Amino acid sequence: MQLTTDGHKAYLNAVEGAFRNEIEYAMLLKIYGNAPQPDTRYSPAEYIGCRKENVSGEPDWKHVSTSCVERSNLTMRMSMCRCTRLTNGFSKKLENHACAVAVYMMIYNFARIHKTQRRTPAMEGGIADHVWSYEEIAALLPEPKAGPRGPYKQRQNS
Repeated sequence: MQLTTDGHKAYLNAVEGAFRNEIEYAMLLKIYGNAPQPDTRYSPAEYIGCRKENVSGEPDWKHVSTSCVERSNLTMRMSMCRCTRLTNGFSKKLENHACAVAVYMMIYNFARIHKTQRRTPAMEGGIADHVWSYEEIAALLPEPKAGPRGPYKQRQNS
């Protein structure tokens, strides 16, 4: 298995902990120019180039790229406003964010037909034999727990 990450230092320990250096692992370090002027602070700095570094194993250099994961991140940000910068749609609790991402991934992989494949990624990977309905996905959720006023009971005016 081969893995490529960007230069974020936290990935070094995470990858070592997950794979124990039994992986072909490279880092793709992007090099940027000067920071933009204050009036364009939300614009990215000028991209100058990149440098590839071997972290462990013997990665295939022609496949050292972060393009696939960057495209995946863009698709998620465009599909869920809670993953977009400078928005009021963000999750206020980590648990809510994790649930929203899990639902998105389930729908993306099991319920959404992709134009290039003409089927879902789960079908393409051989782990599903049909396009899942939203009802099938919702049936996977556990029953809601009763709170102090019972499940989903509205407050009564006194």
